[in-house]
Amino acid sequence: MSDSAPVQAPMRTVRVGDTEVTLLGTAHVSRQSAEDVRAAIAAQDYDAVAVELCQPRYAHLSGEHDWRELDLLQVIRSGRAGMVAAQLALSAYQKRLAEQLDIEPGAEMRAAIDAAHARQLPVWLVDRNVGITLKRLLRTVPGWQRWTLMSGLLSTFLTRSKVEEADIEQLKEGDLLEHTFTEFAQNSPQLYEALVAERDRYMAARLRELIAGEQPERVLVVIGAGHLDGLARQLGETQSDPRTTREALEIVPPAGRFMRWLPWLVVAVILTGFAIGFARGPELGWQLVTEWVLINGTLTAFGAVLALAHPLTVITAFVAAPLTSLNPTIGAGMVTAAVQTAVSPPQMSDFDTVRDQISQLRGWWQNRVARILLVFVFCTLGSAAATYIAGFRIFEQLAL
Repeated sequence: MSDSAPVQAPMRTVRVGDTEVTLLGTAHVSRQSAEDVRAAIAAQDYDAVAVELCQPRYAHLSGEHDWRELDLLQVIRSGRAGMVAAQLALSAYQKRLAEQLDIEPGAEMRAAIDAAHARQLPVWLVDRNVGITLKRLLRTVPGWQRWTLMSGLLSTFLTRSKVEEADIEQLKEGDLLEHTFTEFAQNSPQLYEALVAERDRYMAARLRELIAGEQPERVLVVIGAGHLDGLARQLGETQSDPRTTREALEIVPPAGRFMRWLPWLVVAVILTGFAIGFARGPELGWQLVTEWVLINGTLTAFGAVLALAHPLTVITAFVAAPLTSLNPTIGAGMVTAAVQTAVSPPQMSDFDTVRDQISQLRGWWQNRVARILLVFVFCTLGSAAATYIAGFRIFEQLAL
């Protein structure tokens, strides 16, 4: 043990078998938290340091992740463009906070990793993959609340207000994901379960697995302070097989039966409306088709314009949307993003600078990678809104 400055961050100590586990609560964008981590590691002889990171987040933090390896077309085809955009938005929010305070994003996690490496200690990654967390979140919250979630994410993306360092220290009451959706998480058991409680159970199970395999005497766990009490409680309770618990929490539940059938139901209703219109007369039938084309094409093309897409992408949005809205297996956002990728392909510099540029609002439009994601998101939203607006318009016409 060596002399060091006192640790100001909240701490808990629990025992898992013969292993003493020290939990250190931090704020994810905080100069003081980084100093607390270094002081904690210097003050005690630990056998391992665990951090609240998953492998993708560790790769981003350590610089091992190379955006140039991202296959944008594959991301679009697999329906992951929206998820990648959401993760970039969260990353941009954290980076913007860090820039305001002149501190590196994730400085406390990097301090833990660097200090552990300096002492030749193993670093354990114990958090669940952030993509799985977001997917499970979207599967568990009610459909209407997903729009509330997206608006919360959008507000963090658009806000330009300056955050003081004193406010950042209050983030020790919860981690970045929780803070981003604070207002909603307080009123939603589903949000709290996916963002906090599940990850407490996951990290506890992962720690138990690693402790059982390595048998260390002392372990330091660096986590967001919002997880401090929950993780301490989970580690203190007798649990079933930790591997079984971890694997169960990595499963993304399928969409509910109603949500799987809803797009097909909407298509059936729209086609029924067309059929009724033509049965009443060709003039009414073609009027309904024309309104469907104009509403879908215009709103989706407007989404492409908002993203400052290539003119060919805008034209594609107008032409494709009326057709893709009648085919739930392919979305307008997928088609327009693919076209944008083809006509305005990202350069190496776009991949190299995407994380830095998107910390500023205008960077989303300046960076070609980010702009493709904007095309996907805006065209998807435009097409979804147009489908329901045009559908109501069709049946309004039939009711006359």
